[in-house]
Amino acid sequence: MIKLLDVCKIGGKAVKDFEGEKKYIATGDIIDNQIVSFEKVTYKNKPSRANVLIDINDVIFAKMQNTIKVLKANENNITNIYSTGFYSLTPGQNLSKDFLYYFLNSKSFNSQKDKNCSGATQKALNNEGLEKILIKDLPSMEEQLKIVKKLSLLDELVNYKKNEINKLEELIKSQFVEMFGDVKNSKYKKDYLSNLTLKITDGKHGGCKSENNSGYYFIGATEIYNNKINYDGCNQITEEDFNKDYKRCDLQKNDFVIVNTGATIGKSAIVTDDRCYKTLLQKSVALIRTDEKNLLPLYLKYCYDSESSLYNVGQGCARVNLLLSQIRKTLIPVPPIKLQNKFSNIVKQIDKQKFEFEKQLEKLEELQASLMQEYFG
Repeated sequence: MIKLLDVCKIGGKAVKDFEGEKKYIATGDIIDNQIVSFEKVTYKNKPSRANVLIDINDVIFAKMQNTIKVLKANENNITNIYSTGFYSLTPGQNLSKDFLYYFLNSKSFNSQKDKNCSGATQKALNNEGLEKILIKDLPSMEEQLKIVKKLSLLDELVNYKKNEINKLEELIKSQFVEMFGDVKNSKYKKDYLSNLTLKITDGKHGGCKSENNSGYYFIGATEIYNNKINYDGCNQITEEDFNKDYKRCDLQKNDFVIVNTGATIGKSAIVTDDRCYKTLLQKSVALIRTDEKNLLPLYLKYCYDSESSLYNVGQGCARVNLLLSQIRKTLIPVPPIKLQNKFSNIVKQIDKQKFEFEKQLEKLEELQASLMQEYFG
């Protein structure tokens, strides 16, 4: 075993005065190791955290505990500004940039990273912690490239399955438009969400004390993607902190949750996981419980998915807040409940196909994890 910083160095440069605008990438703007959103900034109005520039040979990763966000520098993204919430690493001559990328995604690296994070509320890796991280003795560059080729091929298969799942999701959206038309100019009578719901609230304002493996979860915007709440690697909190706020924001199955602030505003899910009864939402997520006599949560979700003006997202930038008062005053067209149920049944049929693809994807990801374990420990 050797120290990671013996085969690479901390890269990244501070941002110097520039003209015009640049794209700023915060940690929340990266999902599944892809940049999904950004904020355009000038030198004068950029946030203080927008202070990292990278070089073409660098690989960056998020410093926060229980967070896997890794990005390879390329010609398209090196002109961006990145948050100081990222570390930028430059591989040495004996380390392949791609091999480093996969190591930073490995269980070996991330378990060491999480162990060496520090901080009172949001724990993160610092230079002292980074110094302690070890990597297996490096194989030859030739062997590294062979390993990278295998992992890259698996990545392609995984991405193919994800694309097939996305196509089915687009099919659902197309079916929604065919059945209900344009949400904004709907032929159906509209009503305020406050009149169509049993509860509208948001999550806890402020932090919670972390406790590994407590079985009580603290879910924020980062965990709402792919139309579901993703529990893998999410922050777990003390039972005491959970009990303080759950009554106000008592997440239940079939609730509709939507990100109401930040880079991924508008991302949403219908709650299906039994863990919801031990889940506390963060302030960045709103909970909407519909009155199902008049409004099905699945229909409401696709109203938001098909009409972005409902959550006021600007082009190429998502740094706005969707206030609870705005949600309550949102006008939603209300088609007959029979028609909503018909749409719901169509979605269930398409979801069966999605489920088969998701099972295939799961097997590929298990193989991926097995190879990562073999190569990186």
